[in-house]
Amino acid sequence: MHTQLLETLFWSGMFVVFYAYLGYGVVLFACVQVKRLFSRSAPETTILPEVTFVVCAYNEKDWIAQKIANSLALEYPAPLIRYLFVTDGSDDGTDAIVQSYPFPAGVQWQLLHQPERKGKIAAFQRAMQYVQTPVVISTDANTLVNTEAVFNIVRHFGDPQVGAVAGEKRIAMADKDDASSAGEGIYWKYESTLKKWDAELWSVVGAAGELFAFRTEVYEHVPSDTIVEDFYLTMRIAQKGYRVQYEPGAYAAETSSVSVAEELKRKVRIAAGGLQAVVRLAPLLNIFRYGVLSFQYISHRVLRWTLAPLFLPVLFFVNIALATRGLPLYKWLLLAQVLFYAAALAGYVLERQKMKVKAFFIPYYFCVMNYSMYAGFVRMVRGNQSVLWEKAQRSV
Repeated sequence: MHTQLLETLFWSGMFVVFYAYLGYGVVLFACVQVKRLFSRSAPETTILPEVTFVVCAYNEKDWIAQKIANSLALEYPAPLIRYLFVTDGSDDGTDAIVQSYPFPAGVQWQLLHQPERKGKIAAFQRAMQYVQTPVVISTDANTLVNTEAVFNIVRHFGDPQVGAVAGEKRIAMADKDDASSAGEGIYWKYESTLKKWDAELWSVVGAAGELFAFRTEVYEHVPSDTIVEDFYLTMRIAQKGYRVQYEPGAYAAETSSVSVAEELKRKVRIAAGGLQAVVRLAPLLNIFRYGVLSFQYISHRVLRWTLAPLFLPVLFFVNIALATRGLPLYKWLLLAQVLFYAAALAGYVLERQKMKVKAFFIPYYFCVMNYSMYAGFVRMVRGNQSVLWEKAQRSV
């Protein structure tokens, strides 16, 4: 292949990879700085709406009592909050724990349980049939929410443009500080920063299921085979013209996966779901129709789920071809790539030996994330990815 063509391919790939993982953050920050010069504060509400707090739990007997106690500790007027616990398919006694829990007098709560397991989205949509409040808040059963979360979320709904609010996901670092906890924690801190800037520019690009809220009136039925229902639901709300705000003062904390192998289960599932969402949300790729939202969606999500992972092996082998043609710059760049992947390999080896060398965690976690995109693509094409969640074991 002609050297000039190889160079064009190489630098195109370098741009996509850099922009997808770091460059967008730089561009986003600059856009936000410019917007701050001309924008005014968004209106907030002082009127407290009624809310329904939905917890979907599948075989969470080790967590559910703690989750209920955490939910009841929320600082929100009791007459204005209703709790819905959905334990469909649980066969470990989760539903019995909820049923027998000593709820204080005056607390509005309801248990929904059926023996058949159809997945989280089916359970959630069953819960929506019982919602009679203007705001719904969804949270995972194995996360703990801060007491001020509901107050901090509902204030955003004073702005009629806001259709949903994404809370912050926090990873509690395990004492062993392995590659999973370090990598996952650093990743989510970076993601939280991008979400904060995304919301300030226009809208968060999809909420995480650990904690998010939306106006009941903007909710729509989600296809039953949707893999990442939280992302799809909030993106559909944004597609209708609403903003998805971000509230770091409302957070859900969970421990990291017990190992990278366990975390990979989640990543592959999310990757398959992300690619499914790209197909189903294809109209959002039209930047002439959706403007800033399309720019954010393509930059923050689509590139990471498509072109960036595809370019990584291309960059490596094209770099080898260019280095063998005696071009000094490409020799140094190849050395940098080799060192990066060597660090990732070292992270893999050390993680298996339970050794703590943080310098190798980031390249290892980066490679795991991108490998999951390939594995997720294979699952999606083969139709092997079920909507039933294969839970990753979490650190204690």
